[in-house]
Amino acid sequence: MNFVSPSTILVVRSLAICAALVVSTVLGTVAKADQKGDPVADPQAVVAVGNARFTVLTPQMIRMEWSADGKFEDHASLVFINRKLPVPKFTRAKEKRGWETIKTEKLALRYKPSKAEFTAQNLSVSFDLNGKQVVWKPGIKDSGNLLGTTRTLDGVEGATSLEPGLVSRDGWVVVDDSERSLFDNSDWPWVLQRPAGKRQDWYFFGYGHDYKQALGDYSKVAGKIPLPPRFAFGTWWSRYWAYSDQEFEELVNDFHANNVPLDVLVIDMDWHITFDPRWWKEQKDQAGERLGWTGYTWNRTLFPDPPAFLKWVHEQGLKTTLNMHPASGVQPHEEAYPEMARAMGIDPATKKYVPFDITDKKFAENYLKYLHRPLEKDGVDFFWLDWQQEHKTKIPGLNPTWWLNYVHFTDKERQGERPLLFHRWGGLGNHRYQIGFSGDTVSVWKSLAFQPYFTATAANVGYAYWSHDIGGHMPGSVSPELYTRWIQFGMFSPILRTHTTKNPEAERRIWAYPPQYAKVMRDAFVQRYALLPYIYSQARETYDSGVAFFRPLYYDYPEAPEAYEQKDEYIFGDNMIVAPVTSEMSVDSQLATQSVWLPPGEWVEWSTGARLKGPAKLDRTFALSEIPVYVKAGSIVPMQPRMEHSDEKPVDPLILTVFPGGSGETRVYADAGNTRGYEQKEFTWTHVQQTSDASGVKLTVSPVEGAYPGMIEERAYEFRLFGVYPPKRVNVNGTELTFVPEGQDRPGWRYDGKTTTVVITTPKYPVSEEVALRADLQGTQAQVALLDGLPGKITRLRTAMDIMNHTWRQGWSPDSLIAAFQTGDRMSYYPDQAIAAAEDLQSNWSAMVTDVKALEKDKVDPKAIGLALAHLGVETQVKAAGAK
Repeated sequence: MNFVSPSTILVVRSLAICAALVVSTVLGTVAKADQKGDPVADPQAVVAVGNARFTVLTPQMIRMEWSADGKFEDHASLVFINRKLPVPKFTRAKEKRGWETIKTEKLALRYKPSKAEFTAQNLSVSFDLNGKQVVWKPGIKDSGNLLGTTRTLDGVEGATSLEPGLVSRDGWVVVDDSERSLFDNSDWPWVLQRPAGKRQDWYFFGYGHDYKQALGDYSKVAGKIPLPPRFAFGTWWSRYWAYSDQEFEELVNDFHANNVPLDVLVIDMDWHITFDPRWWKEQKDQAGERLGWTGYTWNRTLFPDPPAFLKWVHEQGLKTTLNMHPASGVQPHEEAYPEMARAMGIDPATKKYVPFDITDKKFAENYLKYLHRPLEKDGVDFFWLDWQQEHKTKIPGLNPTWWLNYVHFTDKERQGERPLLFHRWGGLGNHRYQIGFSGDTVSVWKSLAFQPYFTATAANVGYAYWSHDIGGHMPGSVSPELYTRWIQFGMFSPILRTHTTKNPEAERRIWAYPPQYAKVMRDAFVQRYALLPYIYSQARETYDSGVAFFRPLYYDYPEAPEAYEQKDEYIFGDNMIVAPVTSEMSVDSQLATQSVWLPPGEWVEWSTGARLKGPAKLDRTFALSEIPVYVKAGSIVPMQPRMEHSDEKPVDPLILTVFPGGSGETRVYADAGNTRGYEQKEFTWTHVQQTSDASGVKLTVSPVEGAYPGMIEERAYEFRLFGVYPPKRVNVNGTELTFVPEGQDRPGWRYDGKTTTVVITTPKYPVSEEVALRADLQGTQAQVALLDGLPGKITRLRTAMDIMNHTWRQGWSPDSLIAAFQTGDRMSYYPDQAIAAAEDLQSNWSAMVTDVKALEKDKVDPKAIGLALAHLGVETQVKAAGAK
């Protein structure tokens, strides 16, 4: 298998150098950047045999080199930047007939020295896979490769093909690095062509089905997956549209007015001079590209005072990015043209454009100095490299997308900042640059259906942060249902960014949709922000482990066939499985059916409260507001209070949601959010553990470990015990808390009957102190069983009631249906009667269904009755209008 894709190298510096870099940036210079890691392996890990050299990197990974001239490569390649790992235990021996063997704990390599290149006749590697020996030889096809990702989804309607990945059901993968470019050893490591000559440079991955270990070890030799700034996990607004600064201000105010959180304002290409492009005129610039597609000069008609506008954006707590298409170089009309031309040895008087050549270090340095740093000074936070043009550079095999990513990302590191780059996938090794822009998909259901699989599979090359055009790109308009489901997928994606093409009919403002859809979408945005502590903690785990938090099921369940078959289902952090709805609701029932596979263990369906056991493959139905999210029983999910943007205020109280069905633990991560301190141990972890049984819940928050500048010294906690009855008593750190009605801002507990959740609010405690909770619960086993799926029932009761109320003049919801719907409120108002209310709902359910059916005798629309009964779980033969 031959990976043609390139990669990059990371840089590191101390905090002192970071401070110096800030000063040097002001002066227009940059400081030295050093490689992370050492490309030269420990000599003890190297076995040289004639024209071959083998480097034992891990017990499961061996570098295999052959060179016609006997010379081997110790420069970092664009993918493999660190070969100096702890030397694994291995043995070397000679067999009869000249065969050499290298044996690690996991692999046995056999090689017969030869001046000829590696072939099936002189090289093999064997290992054990589930009790069976697997033998690999050059030329064997990797038929079980689980694939990786691809550069773009531009124009894709549904699915597309993907590049090979680093894991395979066959148990092995070989990465061919023979033709890939190298890095030199300069202050800012730069691309270097491999020496001429016949050679092979392969990396053998023999990890069996231990996919997590394979990706973790890959990050050791190819670089870590950087942690994006915390704000990147909030909402991004993006639309291809020629916005003025006033229109942007109105848009942001609308976000606030409609209580929709927002963090990133994406400004598409009309921020710069575009010469009013008309695609049909095919006007070209000196580079032969579309006139106005590339640009670096603010459009002063739309943005009369860019720094003032960007200052206002920052005052709203937002970050900005600009869309860039650098293929045309620098044209004579650009404000920066005279300086850039002189810097590149061109007389500005000639009006000859400066050609784009990102592999020319001089060009790259001036490109950053004269074109990008002034924009950063104006207030631009990061750049969107919407590169779409050529696929070649002057360096054979080096993709311009890949090298642009390297140049921009490492430039931010050289300035001492935590880098953020929004760009297209450039190939293997681009896991070192976040965040990916997947491109211009077609706005149809099958495009949405492909994206969960596409995003999860990218983990197989360490690419953890795909950002999709939520709602699709073209032609732009989408149905309310499709947009709602796309947003729900985006809520449980690495990045939540809405987008569309320049089409007046394309609407991405959620409040512009009918109220029933707008509410569901707003709830998804709000819930996304509530989950930021969970998501950010999982992103840190991604950095530490090399395993993406959004990943395929087979990482955790490699021997289960269903883990490979359920391609639209994925793991979202260590505690959740998500199977987003990607098909339309039935016209008959207004419910969507989703096939779900649950791994072994107990799971809680978050939206309904249903408690399910795996392994099992189920067909579940979901109303518009319901998302198929399954949380491991006993999990603790860290959350935060409602915010307009991600860092509006400290996470105080820290919300800890405990799911029923067992014991569990978690760690909550925090850092400064937008600095490189996370690489230098400037962060904290808070360990939380809970045990539960029929009598109650014990939960302990340990003292915080670590520190970072600006961390809070004390905070309150909000413990949410999901899927239980109101407690008999609650005790926190030896103090008993009493019932406090909702709306009163003081420590105590209340009960949310609609979600069957006990909400416990504590006083503030120093983060250096332990906080211990004990909640004594009530209810027999039979009574507790009534809570199984109760929140889902209440949601469906509300829908059924709304359906029947819209039959006015023919009928109305019967009192029994209204009373059933009110169960949740009664449980909230009168927690001491919660068990009785749940029992009444159970005992009166059949009579209520009979009352709904009886409305047909009053000539109520049978289609409406059929829809209502479907939400009450009653099958009916009644067809709704428009059913086929």
